Amino acid sequence: MAKYRSIDLFAGIGGIRLGFDNAFGKDIETVFVSEWDEFAQKTYKTNFNDEFDIAGDITQIQEKDIPDFDICLAGFPCQAFSMAGKHGGFEDDYHGRCRGTLFLDVVRICDHHKPKVIFCENVKGLTIHDKGRTFKVIKEAFEQIGYTVFSEILNSKDFGVPQNRERIYLVCFRNDIAPKNFTFPKGSGKSVCIRDILDEAPISPKYYLSDVYMETLRQHRARHEAKGHGFGYEIRDLDGIAGTIVCGGMGRERNLIVDHREHSMTPVTHIKGEINKEDIRKMTPREWARLQGFPDSYKLELSDTHLYKQFGNSVTVNVIEAIARQIYNVLE
Repeated sequence: MAKYRSIDLFAGIGGIRLGFDNAFGKDIETVFVSEWDEFAQKTYKTNFNDEFDIAGDITQIQEKDIPDFDICLAGFPCQAFSMAGKHGGFEDDYHGRCRGTLFLDVVRICDHHKPKVIFCENVKGLTIHDKGRTFKVIKEAFEQIGYTVFSEILNSKDFGVPQNRERIYLVCFRNDIAPKNFTFPKGSGKSVCIRDILDEAPISPKYYLSDVYMETLRQHRARHEAKGHGFGYEIRDLDGIAGTIVCGGMGRERNLIVDHREHSMTPVTHIKGEINKEDIRKMTPREWARLQGFPDSYKLELSDTHLYKQFGNSVTVNVIEAIARQIYNVLE
């Protein structure tokens, strides 16, 4: 029997769980998982051998129907608070569903079960959304049900992955076991660059952009620069780090690289024009997985479109693991 039972809410593809599993080892057991996206569910099931089914929409699940647990993992949806989005917050509407209030389901479930720890991850923009009032509401909601809340903004680039990704992490201890202080990890001290996470050559020509598409990107960038905007593609230095990977819009184009290693110039997909002769390409889904600290043993079986979205939406496993080790030390 594991010492601690956990539940994984808004589970995505299991990045938070992976970090806790790495930190706690055999002392943790996941007893319940909820994720409403069917494609994320498929990737999750492929990589975790749970004997129970993944539950869907958490708003439709009664708290009493969830098994008892000690640790709640909850990467509740961040789009409503993202600086890249519409800043909808608690007014956010997505297919008739308010993503901004989904944290209340975490509160509802944890108020019923009173776990030892609640762990949440979200975008940095959560702290400044609505002049800080949104974050204050979330923090006070956890305090009202009996938890001491610690929070910190950490950057993935400090934890052994070459990605500039700032996120806010909340660690809530039940008041009766809460420490006076909780020390968040400072980083691993390990410096990694994009070159360190590249796939072995040759890379499929499907990842190399066409010359026609490159010209479209250049024109798009020029239009925005003329208006004083900063939007456009970016080519990253292989000895540098990637920008924050995101699931939509220019996500892949903001992290292009030049890869001069040998590759085929014969297209394997339908493209306009020819493969560009400057060797500019997108990173592969496996490279994105490495940017997020997922091990190479993590199976990627869906189409690239789904995988880019899933890793853009996911968390950096290294950061989660480092925080989880600190939580484990407090619990022990």
